[in-house]
Amino acid sequence: MDAIINVNGRITGQRDAVISVLDHGFLYGEGIYEVVRTYDGRPFLLDRHLRRLRRSAAMIALRLPFTDAELVARVRETIAALHREPGVHQDRDVYIRILITRGVGEMTYDPEPCDAPSLVVIVKPFTPPPPDIYEKGVRVALVPIVRNHPSSVNPLIKSNNLLNNALAAQEAFRRGAFDAVMRNYRGEISECSTSNLFVFRDGALLTPPLEAGLLAGITREFVLELAPEAGIAAREVALRDPDLLGAEESFLTSSTREIVPIVGVDDAVIGSGRPGPVTGRLRALFRRKAEALASWG
Repeated sequence: MDAIINVNGRITGQRDAVISVLDHGFLYGEGIYEVVRTYDGRPFLLDRHLRRLRRSAAMIALRLPFTDAELVARVRETIAALHREPGVHQDRDVYIRILITRGVGEMTYDPEPCDAPSLVVIVKPFTPPPPDIYEKGVRVALVPIVRNHPSSVNPLIKSNNLLNNALAAQEAFRRGAFDAVMRNYRGEISECSTSNLFVFRDGALLTPPLEAGLLAGITREFVLELAPEAGIAAREVALRDPDLLGAEESFLTSSTREIVPIVGVDDAVIGSGRPGPVTGRLRALFRRKAEALASWG
């Protein structure tokens, strides 16, 4: 099923969606985005995503003339358009991508000629990941692509400029891996190319701190909140390769894939080589909470 796309208030199918080639998002990658999914038709943690969107905008000095209510209205009208498409059931969950760029301007780095930001909302039916990745787990690859230095393009910005992530992911795909594990300039593990990373060892759930150069993932944050409820000690701590390779369990987190068990890193096996009980307990709790808490606010 094709996506429905809303470009600055104009809703079309994906083949007819257009944006100017002079938009600074296209010319220079100056833009930010968020990805949200729905459960039973209701978005999960949308308020947190909108807060992070505004933090990202502030970090690139991008003025947002939209209130949260206006952004939500734009999302809802795009979803309504999708639901009017033949064959799309009203109860079908959706994938939502909100993108805001610097807007159309001159071919210069100066943002002043950009009159207004461009707002794009992409909505398509949500297709759950294959059950195999949860039942059997996935293999990831430690890649040589280094995560951006925080004094360069800060990974805390959820930026449309994703070349760093794309190069890392492509290296992992060439090796037949599900995702890439990236290190920072100090050689510490930071995150995966499309997700955050957790390990379980010595009775505790561990994840790299934001200072390791990673995106403050919404699902990552929610898992850290859930862990105590599941009776699991959790903390942020600097991790290096041996911490991952010697883990009893490991998993990655993202908004669209929730919690995915990692059972191998390159040729090394994690734990028993099968999804572990801690990962399973957290995933079941996450799903129950997500279905209960999903809301339009």
